[in-house]
Amino acid sequence: METASSAVIVAIDGPSGTGKSSTSKAVAAKLGLRYLDTGAQYRAITWWMVAHGVDIDDPEAIATAADKPTIVSGTDPLAPTITVDGTDVAGPIRTKDVTSKVSAVSAVPEVRTRITELQRSIAAQAEGGIVVEGRDIGTTVLPDADLKIFLTASAEARAARRSGELKGKEAADLAATKEALIKRDAADLGRKTSPLAKADDAVEVDTTDLTLEQVIECVVTLVEEKRAGT
Repeated sequence: METASSAVIVAIDGPSGTGKSSTSKAVAAKLGLRYLDTGAQYRAITWWMVAHGVDIDDPEAIATAADKPTIVSGTDPLAPTITVDGTDVAGPIRTKDVTSKVSAVSAVPEVRTRITELQRSIAAQAEGGIVVEGRDIGTTVLPDADLKIFLTASAEARAARRSGELKGKEAADLAATKEALIKRDAADLGRKTSPLAKADDAVEVDTTDLTLEQVIECVVTLVEEKRAGT
């Protein structure tokens, strides 16, 4: 059990395919911390918008509906959960349809305000500390996080990893996956509200030539050093 003195809030940011989720969950599990996948929350609200017929091309319609769904995130790193209005959406939010629409929904300021408030509340209530992963955690959501890490990797490496994660009909060829990632990067980097960015005080870790185990070991070391005050 973690003591209060060892409680630490860790922000892990970076684009898709850098290993954020796998790294964050493993680090949290190893160190007895809670875990939050903020991207899943944006996917969840996107799933709700699609399911309720909200026009994804109409920012005003999205903004009007932003406060309607109830999103609950479980923070156990060994079994993270996410529900919308009581429905388990862990599977549905990972479909290609949701993936293609999440950038448009998450770019709406009212959506980001709603989800950011939710994320801050979860982090504040996490006993012992938490690892929060996303794209604007260190810069916007938790600017006072104890440790900020920004994961990067080449587009080729990220596409290979993401393509390997896709199953069956959802699988895409490497070129198409790379193109989709680059398009998503452009949307995240270019949005006016809370764009994807590396915090000035974040530690950058290039995962291109590292195994997942090596990335996890690196981040665990960084967290332990922060806990020790070094």
